[in-house]
Amino acid sequence: MRVRLHGTRGSYPTSSVENQTYGGNTPCIEIIDGSQRMILDAGTGILEIDFNRDYPGNRIDIFLTHLHMDHIQGLAFCKPLFTPGKEVHIWGPGGSSEPLINRLNRFLSPPLFPIPLRDVPSKLSVHELSEAPFAFGDFEITTEFISHPGPTLGYRIQGKSKTLTYIPDHEPIIGKEHLYPEDEWVSGFDLALQADLLIHDSQYSAMEYPAKIGWGHSSLEMAAEFCSRTQAKRLILFHHDPAQPDTVRTKMFEDFKRGSSYSFPMELAVQGQEIEL
Repeated sequence: MRVRLHGTRGSYPTSSVENQTYGGNTPCIEIIDGSQRMILDAGTGILEIDFNRDYPGNRIDIFLTHLHMDHIQGLAFCKPLFTPGKEVHIWGPGGSSEPLINRLNRFLSPPLFPIPLRDVPSKLSVHELSEAPFAFGDFEITTEFISHPGPTLGYRIQGKSKTLTYIPDHEPIIGKEHLYPEDEWVSGFDLALQADLLIHDSQYSAMEYPAKIGWGHSSLEMAAEFCSRTQAKRLILFHHDPAQPDTVRTKMFEDFKRGSSYSFPMELAVQGQEIEL
């Protein structure tokens, strides 16, 4: 299984020279296992995918965690959606009184976008996901609603031999310095349990977090504690704050690592990085 990080930035894209180390695109990752491919989230990172080269077939599958702007803004400029005859499947969270396609259409329609979603020339199908596991080609996918404002899914993807957990926006416990001692009270616990790779929200430092309680994001410390509790084998720290220069982000991470005793490898997500599992 290979994982490509096309967008690692949270909240909004940035082209600042201070944010070039970890990349300026908002969330999008790609999972490849043999001939099987899937895209997770459609932030501006999705525009980095070469669909002509990497998707020679007629079908594209995009799995959304939630509908905050930084996770869907790339859809408006995603070429397959505007390619006649291309089969595009968008999968995303149910859990709302309004159908997913109607919620997406709020963004992809005037006055925010010139073309209504119903008028895109591709063969578009929109699928609502709940918490039931399902097979997707050679992948076994498990979804679970997690702690983040609005219906938000975390994903556990089991490939032929490895397991990836993707929880890019997540506050596993709200307003507490440490996780509850009972595993069943920790949001997303089963999704990450013993995963080979955990990609997890880590937008804030421990000092920043108290001012952001309830915003739906984790600190570096919280993400690492979550990884340790779930016994995930490797941690990629994701959803970097665009208002924070990367030099500050790097120092914050290095200071945290020096003061921690976790044995699993952890690193800051880098746009363009490819991870082999």
